[in-house]
Amino acid sequence: MGTVGLLIFFAIIGAAICAKARVAGGAIVFALLALVLFIGTPAGAGLPGMVADFMAAVGAASEPLTEGSEAVG
Repeated sequence: MGTVGLLIFFAIIGAAICAKARVAGGAIVFALLALVLFIGTPAGAGLPGMVADFMAAVGAASEPLTEGSEAVG
């Protein structure tokens, strides 16, 4: 587990260095690598489900009101 944490740390440092050097592509690659490594750990295993629940809540909140005579639109 310590090795994965070290890899995540170096990926975040690599993203910061690339962002500081204004290399957007490299920063994105390092950030995605850190995210994939984090999701692979037990601490980050619930992240995809949490994002899916959040997107479902946003989708439900953005639906227009169509019931009753007080609906706007």
